[in-house]
Amino acid sequence: MTSGTESVAPEPRWRQVLASLTPDRRRVLYAFGAAILVFVVGDLLHSGFASTASVKAILVIASFVGFVAAGQTFVILVGGIDLSVPWVLNGAAILLVTSSLGRDGRAAQAILLTLALGLVTGLANGIGVAYLAVPAVVMTLGMNGIMEGLSLGLSKGLTCASCASYAPKAVQNIVRSDVLGVPADLFLWLGIAIVITFLLNATTFGRRIYAIGNNDTAAFLAGINVRLVTVVLYMLSGLFAALGGIVLVAYGGQATLGMGDPYLFQSIAAAVIGGVSILGGRGHYLGALAGSITLVALVSVLLAENMPDWGRSVVYGGAILVILLLYGRERRHL
Repeated sequence: MTSGTESVAPEPRWRQVLASLTPDRRRVLYAFGAAILVFVVGDLLHSGFASTASVKAILVIASFVGFVAAGQTFVILVGGIDLSVPWVLNGAAILLVTSSLGRDGRAAQAILLTLALGLVTGLANGIGVAYLAVPAVVMTLGMNGIMEGLSLGLSKGLTCASCASYAPKAVQNIVRSDVLGVPADLFLWLGIAIVITFLLNATTFGRRIYAIGNNDTAAFLAGINVRLVTVVLYMLSGLFAALGGIVLVAYGGQATLGMGDPYLFQSIAAAVIGGVSILGGRGHYLGALAGSITLVALVSVLLAENMPDWGRSVVYGGAILVILLLYGRERRHL
């Protein structure tokens, strides 16, 4: 005897788990999945691409993007953007070597001074955006020009006597030394990721960030000081850009002109690939972290394939557009 209803096969376990996740968490998983896929494809094309040494080198390079992307993620979460990071980073690198003169005894004060530079430029950006109502694109682009002019002018085009100084050995050792076979730089990146994850997920400040990103008017009516939070986020962006400059000059030894240029597009792309909504209110730094790894691994594969610059740019931009389209389609189905 048959019943009038047909039995329905249960969904696979992995589908049930995926369905139980929030959209933001799914995007983080997608970003890490994309990173793993790039490593697998790279290893198929070039044996040894996914070796321990290769992965370690790619992660170190990705950390440079990840530091800048941390600050960029904060401002994007409230619907902003920071176009000043290239010369904040470059100016920070120049300030570190010129203020320390390569001496370990001056390393601590040079680092504090460099991080203060990032905070001050971020403060200026934040005040302009939050209190003077200057569009973020205009304000941060103008600040980038100011930082470029000051860096070139005060360093005489990086030809001043102190500009030839190296980063202090103590700073280089802290960043470049291995701890348990892992570069110390990666432990710093991991620590930052843990702190930001806690900040966004488990604090009132994190909830305020998402509230402002989703609807700043509603957040203001709920009693959130939208302007103050916005200023703090731009200060954090400046701080992380300066930190990126410190780490970069510690690896390279000396500051160079234009060393921050690649990190504007890459920091934004890493956040977008990681599922951070460019409109604000959605996303997480863990996604930007995975996006940084995916981005650098993809570039490494293209370099290994001897693809010319124009070809890399096409693939680079195309990959970002595809991801944006996929995320947009996902949002329409929610």
